[in-house]
Amino acid sequence: MSSTTSPAVPRRRLRTDLKRARQQAGLTQEAVAAEMDWSLSKVIRIETGSVGISTNDLAALLRLYQIDSQERTDELVALARAARQQSWWSRYRGSVSPAYFQYLEYEADAAVIRQYEALLVPGLLQTEDYATAAIHQYRGHHPGRSQQPAGRLSAKMVKTRVEIRMARQELLRRPDPPSLLFILDEAVIRRTIGDEKLGRAQIDRLITMGSMPYVTIQVVPFSLGMYVGMAENYTIFSFPDAEDHDVLYFEGAAAATIFSHDESGEMILYRQMYEELSKAALSPDDSLSYLTNIADGIA
Repeated sequence: MSSTTSPAVPRRRLRTDLKRARQQAGLTQEAVAAEMDWSLSKVIRIETGSVGISTNDLAALLRLYQIDSQERTDELVALARAARQQSWWSRYRGSVSPAYFQYLEYEADAAVIRQYEALLVPGLLQTEDYATAAIHQYRGHHPGRSQQPAGRLSAKMVKTRVEIRMARQELLRRPDPPSLLFILDEAVIRRTIGDEKLGRAQIDRLITMGSMPYVTIQVVPFSLGMYVGMAENYTIFSFPDAEDHDVLYFEGAAAATIFSHDESGEMILYRQMYEELSKAALSPDDSLSYLTNIADGIA
């Protein structure tokens, strides 16, 4: 049965623990490969989390690392099993980019999600009609090909992407939803109401979501003028366990990039940008009033 939780966090924790255990045992990756009769690339892939590890291989690896505590062994085996579980989005692996697939994993496990959007309503807040229109206009790139425009998505792919986006919103209905903090440039709102067919329903959706106790929406008014990062879209995921570093998903013009080291320059920069922008934007209450006034003005 597919799970609603993600294997991403246990996978990250397992790869970190195994790398640390190897180093504490005084072994190089080459030495491990020789002792285990594995290829060097297998050791590297396990430590980067790009492949899972079977419980039999893990048990042999822990013996090599001289980890004989039953409690510690059970903990690592549990992580390995959790890292290999299937989730609802597993069946879409071939329909989205590897970076976006990771995004889905991190989103499902995050305790706090901070997102800035300059152009479009965030996916978690979109109505199905808005999502369909936005995805229909998307011009992507074929996986595994050079960065040449692939043109608009096929009708089948649009349907699949909308299906994924609506399924993501199930996390809003969980008993323990994450804290969701959104900062939207006013252009997002103005572009939305510019489409009479979609505008009212989507603005109403923002008002409804912004009234939820676990959702914060802030609007950056045009009156603020130019500001740092105004043309970039990014998301910062934070997790319940303090040992799990924040993850930054940065969406650039040509591709998406994920940074998962808590002290990386990019992570520090974007956290600071978000905090500063939150202080400069309309307050949550003022943003809700702004959206309500917009809705009242739509026929």
